[in-house]
Amino acid sequence: MGGSRNSLFPELADRVGAFVADRCAGDQPLCIGLSGGCDSILLTHLLAGLDWPAGISAIHVNHGLSPHADAWADFCVACCEQLRMPLQCVRVDVDRHSGQGLEAAARTARYAAFAAHLPARANLLLAQHRGDQAETVLFNLLRGSGVAGAAGMRALRLWQDRRILRPLLGVSRAAIEAAASERGLHWIEDESNADLGFSRNFLRHQVMPLLGERFSGAEAALARAADNFREAAELLDELAAADWQRVSVDGAARLADLRTLSPARLKNLLRWRMQSLGWQLPVADRLDEFVRQLMTAAPDRHPELCLPAGRMRLARGWLAWLPRE
Repeated sequence: MGGSRNSLFPELADRVGAFVADRCAGDQPLCIGLSGGCDSILLTHLLAGLDWPAGISAIHVNHGLSPHADAWADFCVACCEQLRMPLQCVRVDVDRHSGQGLEAAARTARYAAFAAHLPARANLLLAQHRGDQAETVLFNLLRGSGVAGAAGMRALRLWQDRRILRPLLGVSRAAIEAAASERGLHWIEDESNADLGFSRNFLRHQVMPLLGERFSGAEAALARAADNFREAAELLDELAAADWQRVSVDGAARLADLRTLSPARLKNLLRWRMQSLGWQLPVADRLDEFVRQLMTAAPDRHPELCLPAGRMRLARGWLAWLPRE
């Protein structure tokens, strides 16, 4: 970002205010996902200065994974009391045996809490920044993700009839920490962020610094690549939305129409549908096999793909998306 260090906080405040005003209606409440870390603390303080007609609140999800989790919740309560901002603290149980891995299981529990406790019509604001974006792109590429994964996170995403906004996605980690320090803010240091057993931490602490030494501006370059992949992903989403209009009735899809699509186009439609429902996507091999079964199943066969959030099941010539009970 341009500007001197002394102007970072007001510059970011103007940037975040313009971002929100361009994308949110004044009668829609704003709700901040407040973890207590530097990024979310800064975003909370930046948004606290907005005179937003429908009001601004925060939500803190207590995963209970750290012995300090309750102290972090108390810290967030004190922060919001100081700012006179309403706060919900939600305790969740993370399923350690879901097969997703601890990071993914915590994310699933967190988003379930968001869905259950966000105010009506509220936009959810999250504090991921450019460094997070670069790590996400690299992480997804190493997992063999397609265009959507390479696009990383979106600054605006539709999710379960709600909208998720990331106003700091183009801001570097260094700028965020400098602005928070300039303002004299305090934040939580989650000890798990230093655990290199987590893949994202390994990328952050080991891989990204090494890339930065060899390739100047690696973080910014990966973020720009995400923008390019996002444009391609948006075109694929438009195609999937058009296909969905043609094959769907009351939330299910006609098998006869699905079979007129190429396998690549059918996979694109299924991924789009799962994402629109907020479901975590399966690995590529599982989706490939399910598409093969859809394309070849005899009338008396009922293939299904079971996922943490629900299952896709074929029955009587219709493909349905059945949420987990």
